[in-house]
Amino acid sequence: MSNFSIHFAQNRMVMGDYGFFPQVQYSIWINIKLVLMADPLLILERIAVVTGANKGIGLEICRQLASNGVMVVLTARDEKKGIEAVQKSLMADDGLSDNLMFHQLDVLDPSSIVSLADFLRTQFGKLDILVNNAAIIGLEVDTDAFVPSAKHMPEEYINWKEVSMQTYELAEECLQTNYYGAKRTIEAFVPLLQLSDSGRIVNVSSLSGKLKFVGNKWAQTILGDADSLTEERVDEVLNEFLKDFKADLLEVIGWPSFLSAYTLSKAALNAYTRILAKKYPKVMINSVCPGYVKTDINCHRGTLSVEEGAESPVWLALLPEGEPSGVFFSQKNVSPF
Repeated sequence: MSNFSIHFAQNRMVMGDYGFFPQVQYSIWINIKLVLMADPLLILERIAVVTGANKGIGLEICRQLASNGVMVVLTARDEKKGIEAVQKSLMADDGLSDNLMFHQLDVLDPSSIVSLADFLRTQFGKLDILVNNAAIIGLEVDTDAFVPSAKHMPEEYINWKEVSMQTYELAEECLQTNYYGAKRTIEAFVPLLQLSDSGRIVNVSSLSGKLKFVGNKWAQTILGDADSLTEERVDEVLNEFLKDFKADLLEVIGWPSFLSAYTLSKAALNAYTRILAKKYPKVMINSVCPGYVKTDINCHRGTLSVEEGAESPVWLALLPEGEPSGVFFSQKNVSPF
């Protein structure tokens, strides 16, 4: 039987290796036995939270951090999927059993974020690493049309516009998840990161978020002006984008016509990275494109494995003191915004 650790924050019936446990008033781990308190020694370890981590790059980031001796809190919106991800990881590598646990987190739900922050404060008293990985593509892909045409077709010949659709509702959800979800999470966790001797925030971004792909010259100027960047200015850009999207004016105004919301969400996340680095100089804060990785978001058409894709976010999370902050990396190379 695998030795695994899963955290449940809710007071309700839960199931472990030995069946159902009755309601309790404590956060618990199932680690072969019922434990009502975290091991005090965990306080001395580095503690990491990875969002959107039940699959793909996020899950592999958790595995690699745990393999480096970091206590990792794997989070996911769907509790069942998150628990299954932990169980499968530990069955594949029982050596991670002391360094991997699950906590539910929905970055769209402020109360869910607060719940996790309270848990971290109570159990560990700090946070060392936050990896903002939760993201959606903001498209509806017609898989019935995509899969047959793409099965034997090189990437450069796939017409993604023909097999996908953008809607205003999807654009809103994309911005709320990829940018505002990360922002809400950071705001809640910064006080805990400031208690660490080596606080790190890694924002998983994309080359799509580079300013040259934003298209709109006004937006490029605002997001590219590091000296006058503010959160309010980023909001202004996103609000204007949504207004033009709703009015069906994206191409007329110069916004990207494909992956529009995804591009803007990642450009905003990159801009926010620069703002945060100035605001919190004691915390090392960077954004990174992990490369074109085979994930659900691109229907597994990427060129890199998830193991390769996780390398650069993990590398940034474990960087020693004195390394750059407020920088965009393309994998492990500094790249212009």
